[in-house]
Amino acid sequence: MLKVYPAIFHEEDGFWVEFPDLEGCNTCGTTLEETMELAQEALGLYLISLIEDRKELPAASSIRDVETDEIVSYISVDVDKYRRNNKAVKKTLSLPAWLAEEAERNNLSLSKVLQEGLKAQLGL
Repeated sequence: MLKVYPAIFHEEDGFWVEFPDLEGCNTCGTTLEETMELAQEALGLYLISLIEDRKELPAASSIRDVETDEIVSYISVDVDKYRRNNKAVKKTLSLPAWLAEEAERNNLSLSKVLQEGLKAQLGL
């Protein structure tokens, strides 16, 4: 699940970044590149914590609505990367033989289709 939020970058003996829509979500680094990478990580961990606590994700502001004289940039993150238990588990399922044959004929991965379907069904 890709999410995008605006971030404000401050330059003070290195850089620190804050997300105006996400109270308490911030990080810092010595270079802009390092800070950008750490901002993605901070955003991912913050959002996955909200999801796991079953809290609603705040709406992201438009970058145009962020009022500051500092550097403003969008930060994107694949939130699924930060799920705490990504270990694959085996599940047994049943489906009609004709459907399994059709999927095989079309080189579909049932595992991938099931994962995508579950994510869509759960809104993730």
